[in-house]
This record gives sequence, structure tokens and C-alpha cells, in this order.
Amino acid sequence: MTIRDEALLGWPRDPKKVREMLAEYYRYVSYLDAEIGRVLDALEKSSQANNTIVFAADSGVARGSHGLIGKQNLYEHSVRVPLVIAGPGVPKDKRTAAMCYLFDVLPSLGKLCGVPAPAASEGREFTATPADPGRATRANLVFAYRNVQRAVRDDRWKLIRYPQVDRTQLFDLTADPDEATDLAGKPEHAAKVKELLTLLEAEQKRCGDKTPLTVEKPLPAEWTPPKKGKK
Repeated sequence: MTIRDEALLGWPRDPKKVREMLAEYYRYVSYLDAEIGRVLDALEKSSQANNTIVFAADSGVARGSHGLIGKQNLYEHSVRVPLVIAGPGVPKDKRTAAMCYLFDVLPSLGKLCGVPAPAASEGREFTATPADPGRATRANLVFAYRNVQRAVRDDRWKLIRYPQVDRTQLFDLTADPDEATDLAGKPEHAAKVKELLTLLEAEQKRCGDKTPLTVEKPLPAEWTPPKKGKK
């Protein structure tokens, strides 16, 4: 809570300062959009527009959501990546909620360009998805932040595990895309928590992630903001 971006604003978060930060963020995004537009305009005027595949992607960042300011979390607002692909062989005006990692882009662009993926690549090409938005290459995604957070999600559910403080969160992303309602403590969702924890452990093992999901002596989950001038 006190590293990098999180220390940019004090605690409790001042709504006015959060709005100012959001305004700055939107200004940066608008500027970047305009510059990308210049590149695309130049491409259209060149002889290479019909021989170019363009993709644009970046992860988000908290700007007051969940009381956070930076990327040091596994909520959707900080890990979700908008991905746009256009070019020869890519169907127009298609949208999909199918999941992928950014490293899946490499073999996908390779497939479209007729270039084989590196043998050691863990990426999965998703070139069938643009033509069939309901066809997903990955059934789930796993996220991590240092040794303090692990998460797994499928097309509806998201589980976040905080080993160091022995806390678990469960969100129904279909009904609650902002992850505002933690369902982990509700008895009717106990089976889903167990299922996703099992899936998370299996994915950790597959990826060689040895970070434990439980620790012998958990720290207190309650947090007190640092005093002014201290971190």
C-alpha cells in the first residue's frame, strides 16, 4: 500500500485529488490517442497500409478504484488489457470477450504473417477468435504480484488470494465487473472458492510458481495508513 504509485496521494484518499489525477490520466490518454492517429494517418497515405497488421495494448492502472492509485494489485482495472488488431485477414467490426495474455500476441501475429512461433514460446495463437468471437483459446488466466497476491479468473469468476494475510476474495465478474462485492465469505459460494483455489494451485504448478497460497504465520490484515512524512 505504500510503494511506488500508492504513495502519490495521502490517506484517506481525497476525492478532489483523485478527480484531478483522473483528469491528468485522461489527458495523457487523449494525447496518446492523437499521436497514434498521426501514425495511422501516415500509414494510410503510404503504400503499406494493406500490408500492415496493427495492434495496440497496455494494462490499466487504479486511479482511486478500491482506494488504490497504481498497478500493484490484481483487480481488473489494473490488469485488464484492451487489445485492438486490424489488418489483412482480420475480420472487421468484431468484438470478443475471449481472454489472452499479451505474450499470446507474438505467435498470433506470426501466424497471420506466416512466421512460425519460437519453439520455446508459451504463447497460444488466437487467430481463430477474431473470425469467431465466441471461440476462446484460453479458458482461464492467472495473475501474480510479488509473493503477496495471486489470482485466477475464467470467463465469469475471479479469485484473488493474499497469502501473507490469509485473505481470499471472490468476484462474479458478470454481475459485478467492478469487483465491489466480495463473495468469498458466503456459504453458497464455498464450493466455487474451493474450485478456483484448486485451479490456481494447478496453474502455479504448471508454471513453476512455488509461492505458497498459505503461510505459517499470517500477518494482520488490518492496515493503518502511515503518518505524514513516513512510508
